[in-house]
Amino acid sequence: MPEPLQAPPRPAVALPPRPAMRRGLWALPLLLSLAFVAGVLTWLRSAERDEREQQRLDLISDALSLEAQIGARIELEQLYLVELATQLQSRQLQPAAFAAMPEVQQGLHRFWLSITWLDNANRFLAHLPEQAPQPPAAPLAGTASAGLSGHLSVPLASGQTLVARYSPSDMLRQSVPWWLARKYDVRLVDSFDEVIASTAEGRDVPGRQTYRVAMSPALGDRYLELIARDTITPWYRAFPMAMVVGFVVLIAGITWMLRRQVRDVSRAEQAWRTEAAWRSAMEDSLTVGLRARDLDGRLLYVNRALADMVGYAPEELVGQVPPMPYWPPDSLEEIMLRHRRNMAGNAPREGYQARWRHRGGRLLDVMVFEAPLVDARGQRIGWMGSIIDVTQARRLEERERHQTETMAHHARLTMLGEVASALAHELNQPLTAISSYNAGVINSVQRQPDPDPVVLRALQRLGEQAARAGRIVQRIREFLTRREPQLESCSLAAIVEGSVALLRRELDRQDVQLNLVLAPGLPPLVADAVLIEQVLINLVRNAGDALAGKDGPRRIEIRARRTPDEHFVRIDVIDNGPGLQGRSVEALCAPFYSTKPEGMGMGLAICRSILEAHHGAFDASETPGGGATFSLTLPLDLQPTAWPVEEVAL
Repeated sequence: MPEPLQAPPRPAVALPPRPAMRRGLWALPLLLSLAFVAGVLTWLRSAERDEREQQRLDLISDALSLEAQIGARIELEQLYLVELATQLQSRQLQPAAFAAMPEVQQGLHRFWLSITWLDNANRFLAHLPEQAPQPPAAPLAGTASAGLSGHLSVPLASGQTLVARYSPSDMLRQSVPWWLARKYDVRLVDSFDEVIASTAEGRDVPGRQTYRVAMSPALGDRYLELIARDTITPWYRAFPMAMVVGFVVLIAGITWMLRRQVRDVSRAEQAWRTEAAWRSAMEDSLTVGLRARDLDGRLLYVNRALADMVGYAPEELVGQVPPMPYWPPDSLEEIMLRHRRNMAGNAPREGYQARWRHRGGRLLDVMVFEAPLVDARGQRIGWMGSIIDVTQARRLEERERHQTETMAHHARLTMLGEVASALAHELNQPLTAISSYNAGVINSVQRQPDPDPVVLRALQRLGEQAARAGRIVQRIREFLTRREPQLESCSLAAIVEGSVALLRRELDRQDVQLNLVLAPGLPPLVADAVLIEQVLINLVRNAGDALAGKDGPRRIEIRARRTPDEHFVRIDVIDNGPGLQGRSVEALCAPFYSTKPEGMGMGLAICRSILEAHHGAFDASETPGGGATFSLTLPLDLQPTAWPVEEVAL
């Protein structure tokens, strides 16, 4: 058993070169990575700024809180000193008993360096401790001066004064909470930036945030300064920055390798595009359709020419199995029989003709040549077909045949016209004789003493019809010899009623109801009444023939009215038949075109010529509700013919 046939690869269509934006997609990961890095750096900088701002807010809050605590402590010491002064005044103690006062000892145990009792001349009355105060044992290196101190004074009523000297450093150590001392370096400075007291144990570290707040007036012109011990590392020196730098280096290396890979792929794709362009150009240059089918008739490959031939895309056809979408539905059985014959290997070598259907609905005539499709081992695995569209050739042949028949038909019509002209000439004499004999008979009957009125009326009608026939023959002869219509003033209503009278009996036999709708006050019409009457007769007869095969009521209506612009009259012949069936007035009036099997295709063409000779118009349209409407439009401003009208000899 031959192995199943796989669909051959579809020749790639030559694609346009990729735009520059697509060629640069290899750099997209790098750009995205750089955007990510920029976002990380922005976040680091924002985080550092937020941290600094938060530290500054905490610094301000803690400085204000500590300043309030120190101020409260100083005020409390001031109250202690006031209480001591009150005790001295109320007890009237002597300077010798001053040292024994518990308030004095408590103050010295807190942070008073000394307390002095001065008289009104500022002389010492008492001073504790008695020895000179010693400087602090271990002053802070590089911070406050060892001999700096603060003073509190309270005046007495007798003009004396109590003065308490205290150590600002001891005051700070006792006032600053331990958690605040671990967080900040606290300093007390004067207006000259000289450090009075400090809790710092080392040198200043640059980059730390500070905040200075003015102390209460009781301490003089001094400021409390807090220095944050924690330094904030700049964002560009943080550990995430090192990770970001490493990431950028890594993504740059990966991008470089990706760029090399993209270049290799681009070169391979360019080579493939070149080859595909060659194959596509060779395939598109073919005007012959190609198709490959397996042994089951499944389409494996079609070229662009075949796809365009039937109006489907190649992708829509590949994989299709019989019946194919381009086979006409009305001949599927016949095509399936031929398909089975071809699959059995009985396809004619000289090819065969087939009729296919385009996707748009039009039919195609094609010539198909089948050949076995074999694999590398020589086994038949399917069929390869070449298809040639011969629709145009068939149409040309049909057109040439139709033109030949048309020329022959035209020659016959020309001969018929000559015969008609000759007949019109020959019939003029008998009609003249009939009119003459009829006039003689009428004269003889009228000379009788009691003529029969019925016979007399019949003879008069006979004379009228003979005269009418003579005029018709004369006008047809003049029309066939290309003479202008004989224009004369006539009644449009009379023309319509006269044409209807001739067809009334025939329409009654066909069971057709004829209605006349003539607008009142129709103006006189300057026209060739005989030719216009022949046009109406032809249109009414055509309407009756169209209604011959209709079931149900059959109606023809003739309407005559003046147009709104008052310069034309319009006559409409309306029926309820099958309508125009998509045909235009140009097609209906084309010479040698007829919808009747026995028609010559000249009736409507002659009608249109007659109306154009009257400077009028001829039109056809569908009637709302079904049927057809043929319209005649004639002008009212024509002038009668200048030469006298030739009378038919009677």
